[in-house]
Amino acid sequence: MTSSVNPAVTDAVERAAAAGARWRATPAEERAQVLEAVADVLLKHADELWPVAHAETHLGEVRLRGEIARTASQFRLFADVIRDGGHVEAVIDHPDPGATPPRPDVRRMYHPIGVVAVFSASNFPFAFSVAGGDTVSALAAGCPVVVKAHEGHPETSDLTASVVRQALPDPDLLGLVHGFEAGAPLVQHPLVTAVGFTGSLAGGKAIQGLIDERPDPIPFYGELGSVNPVVVLPSADPSAVASGFAASLTLGVGQFCTNPGLVFVPDGFEEPIREAVAATSGGLMLTAKIRDGYLRSVGRLAERAESGGGLSVLATGSAATGGPEIGAGAVTPQVFTADLEVFADGLPELGEECFGPAAIIVKYRDSSDLPAVLRRLPGSLTATLHSTDPREAHDLTPVLERIAGRLIWNGWPTGVAVCWAMHHGGPWPATTNAAHTSVGAASIKRWLTPVAYQDWPAGLLPAEVRDDNPLGVPQRVDGRLRP
Repeated sequence: MTSSVNPAVTDAVERAAAAGARWRATPAEERAQVLEAVADVLLKHADELWPVAHAETHLGEVRLRGEIARTASQFRLFADVIRDGGHVEAVIDHPDPGATPPRPDVRRMYHPIGVVAVFSASNFPFAFSVAGGDTVSALAAGCPVVVKAHEGHPETSDLTASVVRQALPDPDLLGLVHGFEAGAPLVQHPLVTAVGFTGSLAGGKAIQGLIDERPDPIPFYGELGSVNPVVVLPSADPSAVASGFAASLTLGVGQFCTNPGLVFVPDGFEEPIREAVAATSGGLMLTAKIRDGYLRSVGRLAERAESGGGLSVLATGSAATGGPEIGAGAVTPQVFTADLEVFADGLPELGEECFGPAAIIVKYRDSSDLPAVLRRLPGSLTATLHSTDPREAHDLTPVLERIAGRLIWNGWPTGVAVCWAMHHGGPWPATTNAAHTSVGAASIKRWLTPVAYQDWPAGLLPAEVRDDNPLGVPQRVDGRLRP
């Protein structure tokens, strides 16, 4: 391993590991009550939290209060998840000497994996940061967490951590470290057993490289990039599509992982989209690094358009207006257009994510031409279909199921519900593991590891896999699921 020792990281991880040993042994009902207490304390301190976040992110009171409420809801959801008990996937196979080969008594369940390292995201200072989905799902699983704060909101991170710790039985269950130099030592600390990350493709690859250098490689769950294709079919309403697209594209200055970056449209949709986008305005991006990356990406597309290669500018939003914080850091929406053939020839470059309020409108003549091109797109978190006739989408659905983790009908991908059924993942590069989600009840599975008990003494078995099932968790017994 090449990383140097970082005293702050070492202290945080070792404290978390010690606290985690007690937390792991805490009954699920008690952990659930702690999660609900965290939700309460976040809402109680909302008046203190949002102004600090606004000073660092300029996201505004309404957005930030809503995000605090969402974060609290995540804690309440996971209280329900661990009370239900299904996440441990308790399985019991009683012995069967007549089976071929003879079967012993085997019981399996999932246990907490250990100390989880979490890298905060820039675009959600609460919901994907110190108290975000990675943190709450790991705590719910029975794991302690050490968060690497995002440089875009360090004071928000400190305040959030202090608020959450008020409700934890041991404040060391939530460690917090700062600075770029803390990343490598955190990932490579021998007591860290898994890593969660939301950020850029380059950042995710760097973390994976650090993990590969460990003597004991550990799971890495990264959300890295997504173009979120939208397919508009001929029966859709051009006006509704145009207005919905413009709103989704510019929401949060386009700084959402579910931003619609590619829109495939038939004839008749370009002009309404042009008008809708031209009526939008830009805004201040979260960090100078994000702004510079957006400008580079848009600049590459603009150069391609100027070269006469078939890509052209369809619409540009107006300059940002506002208070003194709006200035050199602000950007404007940019939408380009190209025929399907030109777009296909420009892959994979034209299929890369441009993080911010930019998109490419791809014009097609016949929807039967779309599957061959859609199959070539990189993996995405979402894929959307707009139509008033489901029969139009018959041949497209199987294609989209292979390239995205969430399919949306007549809606827009920005906005991710926090619920049991949600899947927020997708094929590479959307996430490092398409089978796992970073939002919703199933996200807890990332921080669990299975153990099977063969012919184990009944008195030593965990309660979840005992025959009397004292906790009342769902069990699959001899192949049949019992509630």
